[in-house]
Amino acid sequence: MILGHDRAVEQFSSAWAMRKLHHAWLLAGPRGVGKARFARAAATRLLAEAAGPAFEAAPLDTPAEHPMARLITAESHPDMRWIQRLPREKGEGLARNISVKQVRELGEFLGLTPALSDWRAIVIDPIDELETSAANALLKILEEPPPNSLFLLVSHAPGRLLPTIRSRCRRLDFQSLDDDVMASILERETPDVSAAERQRVVAMSEGSAGRALAFAELGLAKLEDAALTILRQGDPTNGRRSDLAQDLGKKASAERYAAFLDLAPSLIAREARGCRGRDGNAR
Repeated sequence: MILGHDRAVEQFSSAWAMRKLHHAWLLAGPRGVGKARFARAAATRLLAEAAGPAFEAAPLDTPAEHPMARLITAESHPDMRWIQRLPREKGEGLARNISVKQVRELGEFLGLTPALSDWRAIVIDPIDELETSAANALLKILEEPPPNSLFLLVSHAPGRLLPTIRSRCRRLDFQSLDDDVMASILERETPDVSAAERQRVVAMSEGSAGRALAFAELGLAKLEDAALTILRQGDPTNGRRSDLAQDLGKKASAERYAAFLDLAPSLIAREARGCRGRDGNAR
């Protein structure tokens, strides 16, 4: 179920139900609010209904046991491609961009006859990470798309895309999630986390479910407490900063460190707003 984006669900579902589906959809909005989840749900629903067997479910929902849903979960559906940055050929981590080679391979895929229905689905997550030559190659595909091909293009910064790509897409806007939706997502995805900690995480995450899930799984509430103590009480002996650095520098804590760096700017901004509120005026 897609939570917090009823308008986007209704727009896409209605277009598909009437079989008046634009070939390219730009899913635009902040990071972590559910754009990729929406793309997967939309592609799954389309491919499942196109291939059968028939089923009844809420808009954009597909039963997990449906054959097409199982293939997509296993990343083995022959008529779907999920394009994102690949692991580096040398060293760790991911490549800096989605390469032109990946987009050209996508063109080859679209030249084949669909295997399980008349439809194909392509997700690019995010399209912001296309290298320049890859963006130009994609533009050529979008200008003359094969019939019954659905492109779902996830974008965190649509203003940076080529105007010619934007002009060939129908845009769906995704907003930051409200606290009730965030709490529901956390309750569903992190049942072992206490209600009090989930509430803390919601306040830390600024409407981004992706950030909230990462913060909850990595236990960032404790790190936030340590940082707030330093901000509010100072650290004349450097002992508190030393303890925080040791916690962040532990073996296998790279993800916590990266998440804390993501959290820190918003934490400082929230604390500054709180100071102004307590003082009654801006300094």
